[in-house]
Amino acid sequence: MTTMKTTRANLVVLDMAGTTVADGGLVEQAFAAAAQRLGEDPASMIDYVRATMGESKISVFRHLFGDEARAQAANAAFEEAYGELVDGGRIAPVPGAREAVDELRAQGRTVVLTTGFARATQDAILDALGWRDLVDLTLCPADAGGRGRPYPDMVLAAFLRTGAVDGVQQIAVAGDTSYDMLSGVRAGAGIVAGVLTGAHDKQQLQTHGATHVLGSVAQLPGLLAGADR
Repeated sequence: MTTMKTTRANLVVLDMAGTTVADGGLVEQAFAAAAQRLGEDPASMIDYVRATMGESKISVFRHLFGDEARAQAANAAFEEAYGELVDGGRIAPVPGAREAVDELRAQGRTVVLTTGFARATQDAILDALGWRDLVDLTLCPADAGGRGRPYPDMVLAAFLRTGAVDGVQQIAVAGDTSYDMLSGVRAGAGIVAGVLTGAHDKQQLQTHGATHVLGSVAQLPGLLAGADR
């Protein structure tokens, strides 16, 4: 007897900054502050920072500074600066994001939030938004072996830790950067949705593997409901 296979996306892995969290350019501001604290000119590096939005921040600093000690110092300065901006009330949900998560869960899906930030910064954002209990699981690169996007590790960690689905084709990934798209594709996710509320445009998202491009994460529950079979 053949068992009918389902491709319903019962595991949804969502990026934070730019996808569910509107940070108003705080990543660039925190990077500039970190570079200045180390005596570097942020203007010479900002293009690379923009191109690698979504990547683990320590990986970005390793590329920019080369030396591990200097990269760690830059990352610590970045996390401190970003935390100060969060504490100053400079962060808010993307309009409709919380409602979208609630709807996804009401549809019977497991929702995971991921980030390229360190755990302390991720927790500060969750606390500032009152999102500690919003989703089933939150992950940062350190929770998945230390590699962030564009590696598939956080998506696969969500798959393994939640046990929500039988195969990776039943995963939906959503994010605002090309690295979000790459991580979803490399993990084998059945749906890789780009959103236009963050760093990268439609062409960048599609070039890096987006199966769908949405105006915002608020449209994701409708997309997944229509794709269920």
